[in-house]
Amino acid sequence: MKYYELTVILKKDEEDFKKGLELVKNTLDKIEAKILKEEDLGVRDLAYLIKKEKKAHYYYFEVDALPESINTVNKVFNLSTDVLKYLYIAAEQN
Repeated sequence: MKYYELTVILKKDEEDFKKGLELVKNTLDKIEAKILKEEDLGVRDLAYLIKKEKKAHYYYFEVDALPESINTVNKVFNLSTDVLKYLYIAAEQN
């Protein structure tokens, strides 16, 4: 297992946000990633339009996951209309 920080930018609409967050958590569960920490960073203005959205809901995770499973997560997130952007960072565990 490797330690990752994951930031996900979801649509700000409450229904779309809940759907997107559920997708993210289910995907992490599917790859057997262990969520160590999660934090709702709230709705923020975007620096530029992403899929015609001016504002989006940011959500942060710290997870332990197998490096091979990250490709699966990338495929799911890229196909989702509720996940606007995401960023995985391999980090040192505190």
